[in-house]
Amino acid sequence: MGTSSVASHTFELADARPFPRCYRLIQADAYASVFAFRRALRGAHFLLHYGECRPSGASARLGLVMGKKFMRRAVGRNCLKRLAREAFRHAQPQLPACDLVLRLFVKMQKPDRHMRQTLALEIRQLLAKIAAKVGATHGGGKTA
Repeated sequence: MGTSSVASHTFELADARPFPRCYRLIQADAYASVFAFRRALRGAHFLLHYGECRPSGASARLGLVMGKKFMRRAVGRNCLKRLAREAFRHAQPQLPACDLVLRLFVKMQKPDRHMRQTLALEIRQLLAKIAAKVGATHGGGKTA
């Protein structure tokens, strides 16, 4: 019984893909410039802020803001970050070359399985909206 759970856990870790540094917002200045642009899409639990598009050779970058004010436990905040990174990985080829910041703005408890699916769907929908909205006004996202 114990070995099967260990084996399945090992499989999940082996299947995990890295989130490269070139796709992350790291410096406070990058976050500040996105917030200063004052454009955001709103979902039920998240705001997706976006900044000005960068040169055509660049790719979309993601920043995450999951404050303690809205989710007290670090386990829950880390879960939301993993959901957001995974959704971004899948949507990244369709996204325009701009900086994005996903911010939790609703107070909640650690999400259960059903709630995680709902939140992941909301994140994917927000990313699809940004791809359609910003991509249409700036000549589309990456092509490859």
